[in-house]
Amino acid sequence: MDLGLKNKNALVLASSKGLGKATALALAAEGANVTICGRDKAALTGVVSASNNLKGVIFPVVTDLTSADERSQLVISAQQRFGPIDILVTNSGGPSAGTFQDFDSGDWRAFFELLFNGVADIIQKVLPHMKANNEGRILMISSVTLMQPVDNLIASNAVRTSILGLMKSLANELGSFGITVNTLMPGFTLTDRLKSLIVQNSGV
Repeated sequence: MDLGLKNKNALVLASSKGLGKATALALAAEGANVTICGRDKAALTGVVSASNNLKGVIFPVVTDLTSADERSQLVISAQQRFGPIDILVTNSGGPSAGTFQDFDSGDWRAFFELLFNGVADIIQKVLPHMKANNEGRILMISSVTLMQPVDNLIASNAVRTSILGLMKSLANELGSFGITVNTLMPGFTLTDRLKSLIVQNSGV
């Protein structure tokens, strides 16, 4: 099946592992040029190696998505390598497990920086081209916690819901520009993150 992604330029956040990595490889398999990012250079290199026989090209950029400067450099690097971004897939590592009393105000600021501010910032940076081109795709990989809170994951339950509000609002705002905005809520997937949560919640 040809999904019409050949030579489209995609940016997938937090894509050195897990669902972000799988998304990047799937886009490259369809012929898209994909910029990936993460803090682990070795893991990013592994994604590039896994894409060797795919139709698209994967370009890695070591990035800490909690840093505004590094987010800016990520978008600049992606555009210098492939051109303006047609497809943005927002994704992030999950915040710490715990109950409400486990976290203080500093923790909550960090959670919003990780899950909300970084996403909003990257979207703002890629929108000008999408609007000018009257076409674009923005997808957020989120969590089933949007449908039903998961015990001991109050940070994820709370902050991801705020991003859902952002994405729904953007879908209304940007539809007239030919830009679609969608939220993906995958079920439990055996990523490194889920394995870690299983251990934490089991007390092992």
